[in-house]
Amino acid sequence: MSLASLLAAGLLLAAAFVLLVAAVGLWKLPDALARQHAGTKAATLALSALAVGAALAAWDSAWTVRLLALLGLLVATLPAASHALARAAVRENVAPQELERAKRL
Repeated sequence: MSLASLLAAGLLLAAAFVLLVAAVGLWKLPDALARQHAGTKAATLALSALAVGAALAAWDSAWTVRLLALLGLLVATLPAASHALARAAVRENVAPQELERAKRL
């Protein structure tokens, strides 16, 4: 196995681990804002590692350009979508209601 293959496998495994931790965070965190934060940050990190790992595994310039373009789109849009969801949750008072419900459990 080449160094690029080992690095690609490591990045792909790291991406899977980050997504698993994010899934546990989405399940365990008490309110909408915390869950949204965990999901968005982890998705950005995991998809970055996944794209770089896939580019190393493919070792083709055409795929690398496509994956980097996809990564650029995701890095540009995920934080904006997260911010819009957080503003909507605060505007609709979703967070305080869910915090009270979590305290009763």
